Amino acid sequence: MQIKELLEQGRKKLIKNKIEDASFIARILLQFILNMQQTELIQKEMEQVSKKEKQNYEIALQKIIEGIPLQYITKKQEFYGLSFYVDENVLIPQPDTEVLVEEVLNIVKKEKKENILDICTGSGAIGIALAYHLEKAHITMSDISKEALNIAKRNSIQNKVLEKVTLVQSDLLEKIEGKFDVIVSNPPYIETKVISSLSKQVQKEPHLALDGGEDGLNFYRRLVNEAPKYLKQDGYLCLEIGYNQKEQVLKLAQEQFLKVEVKKDLAGNNRVIICKK
Repeated sequence: MQIKELLEQGRKKLIKNKIEDASFIARILLQFILNMQQTELIQKEMEQVSKKEKQNYEIALQKIIEGIPLQYITKKQEFYGLSFYVDENVLIPQPDTEVLVEEVLNIVKKEKKENILDICTGSGAIGIALAYHLEKAHITMSDISKEALNIAKRNSIQNKVLEKVTLVQSDLLEKIEGKFDVIVSNPPYIETKVISSLSKQVQKEPHLALDGGEDGLNFYRRLVNEAPKYLKQDGYLCLEIGYNQKEQVLKLAQEQFLKVEVKKDLAGNNRVIICKK
């Protein structure tokens, strides 16, 4: 079977199973299976695929149909211009979170703040993006999950910032030492009862990194209450929030911080809360 025939077969199978972006996913999967870039795939579309390659492609398509996210199959996700390894032990970094990175970069560059703590780091996307773009900063990246920290280390090496980061296994701030200029976090913030109603793809992501408790605010309460002790004077706590959590998190933050402001993402949703000590 030719490459172009297999690609069309895959596209039709995904469409039949009502998979969105069927053409894109079919192509990305085949590029992954054949280890080709898009241009090479086009140039070689008349070439034959092996029986094993066809079989591997069909297995990958079936995983998509069963709800496995594309990124967990290819083990790759782009974030803030960098490439990250991801698997079932970490959340898949999302474009919305790039707004959080942008806000922290603005603060650090404007106020010459260099000591940063990234809590609930997961794949390390936030901390590594900051380390990559800040020449003098040092980033401490923490997570309760040992598996997540192993992936964060792998991504630190992959993006050549390992010497600028420190990895700590900790339940939020429990085992963190010292004080920081900026604490940044994208914590679990989905209400427990809502998780079962999310897409099949999201439900395949680690619930530990999704579940924010009954009202989705468990981690915000802890971070807002505990963070001031770990911040230097004029330090910042920067948090990603759910699109509908502005008022609740704002109220929590205003009880502990002098200045609190909200930033929107590119879709116009409230996405980031910045708290100044």
